[in-house]
Amino acid sequence: MQDESKRTDSGIEVKKVYTQNDVPTHLNGTQLPGEYPYTRGVQSDMYRGKLWTMRQYAGFSTAEESNKRYHFLLAQGVMGLSVAFDLPTQIGYDADHSLADGEVGKVGVSICTLEDMDILFKDIPLDKISTSMTINSTGFILLAFYVALAKKRGIDLTLLSGTIQNDILKEYAARGTYIYPPKNSMRIITDIFEWSSTHLPKWNSISISGYHIREAGSTAVQEIAFTLSNGKAYVKAAIEKGLDINIFGKRLSFFFNAHNNLFEEVAKFRAARKMWAQIMTDLGATDPKALMLRFHTQTGGATLTAQQPMNNISRVTIQTIAAVLGGTQSLHTNGYDEALGLPTEEAAAIALKTQQVVAFESGITDTADPLAGSYFVESLTNEMEKKALELIEQIDAMGGSVAAIESGFMQNKISESAYIYQKDIEANKKIIVGVNQYQSSNDIDIPVLRIDESIRLQQIEKLKKLKAIRDENKVALCLLAIKEAAVQNTNLMPPVIEAVEQFCTLGEIADTLRSVFGEYQA
Repeated sequence: MQDESKRTDSGIEVKKVYTQNDVPTHLNGTQLPGEYPYTRGVQSDMYRGKLWTMRQYAGFSTAEESNKRYHFLLAQGVMGLSVAFDLPTQIGYDADHSLADGEVGKVGVSICTLEDMDILFKDIPLDKISTSMTINSTGFILLAFYVALAKKRGIDLTLLSGTIQNDILKEYAARGTYIYPPKNSMRIITDIFEWSSTHLPKWNSISISGYHIREAGSTAVQEIAFTLSNGKAYVKAAIEKGLDINIFGKRLSFFFNAHNNLFEEVAKFRAARKMWAQIMTDLGATDPKALMLRFHTQTGGATLTAQQPMNNISRVTIQTIAAVLGGTQSLHTNGYDEALGLPTEEAAAIALKTQQVVAFESGITDTADPLAGSYFVESLTNEMEKKALELIEQIDAMGGSVAAIESGFMQNKISESAYIYQKDIEANKKIIVGVNQYQSSNDIDIPVLRIDESIRLQQIEKLKKLKAIRDENKVALCLLAIKEAAVQNTNLMPPVIEAVEQFCTLGEIADTLRSVFGEYQA
């Protein structure tokens, strides 16, 4: 009986055996970690010198409740915070807006004002903790809240370190939390680049995200192709604004997914580094730090199953190993219960301990790029790069990522891949343990974290009290200044920071720009 052919999740054929003949000559191990094009990592000693930043993505309910979770995680050993915001915050609505009904505090924390931000980071030293904020269409407002809070506490802005996701293109392609049309959104992003490069030298002003592209159903090849193509679009927009690629290029970061196909995931990360170094070189970057692809990884939310949820601990472990072998700079590990609801404290602690076990007990961190020279991994790295470049060339021929998104090209490719993957599961071509094979009738009672509907009423009451004591004349002047900056095409960050300092709300600022830019309709 002949063996069936094997393929990775991206459809790349896997041979029975790999030899030296399968390794392209330019991947024969002569390049070292820390050397261009950084296939083997961005530091020469990788984790021997410094471990990745261990983060746990968290945020739910009110700022008070999320602050308690952050202090719990810091006590467990996280090295940086990663903030999840609720849907109204992500799309520019305050908790008292009619469209916020039923969503306040559900998938993240509700942040409407500077007062909320102050409570969220109570007793957390902003100058000593790195903070990542997963926020896009309202990213500039949340960054303004963070900056205003630091100023209020007397903290030197040059000491702030962290990242705002700020990647709107993938929202149009895969996730949907956009507000303004693409060209206006790109303008806001380049305003953030410009302002941050002067005032926040340690801050990553964008995290170009493949994570949500993968969650929407893309393959690993599509994940890096679409993500790097979006990265090119941001860089070109910044260059057109007159910004120096060797300055803002150092503060670009990326955000990738980690799924279960271990070797494909490792090859994906290695290929992405090499491709980005070449892309930035072609766009005119010369500073080595502007050529380096630095990235955060999150384990695959879409891989978690509600059936036999304890199996997810094993899945997250494989994905953690893939991210570390691939050379990530930062990592969040999902809780085993996240197919059922927000992670409980227990699940979040186990997820963090998974990172710590890999870091301190596995031996993986003892040497840089430990899989380098593997015939299989080197060959797969080359195949991933080749197939991703073919997709990028198609996108370039359309005029770049914005045009490819507006035409539906990226969305259609992702939908096709998601459909094929689901068909393979239903046909038992793709085995998911506990779902289509090895099912069990023994139900385990998993505690689920649920958010009470009263959270919205609490937030509305806080908003009422704040609006009753703020200076409404100053609020009106601040919102007018934002509108004028939008119309005159001057940088939006200074008037937005002043507005939040005068307790303008997130919804008021977003609505002011809606009145100028309009809203995007897919």
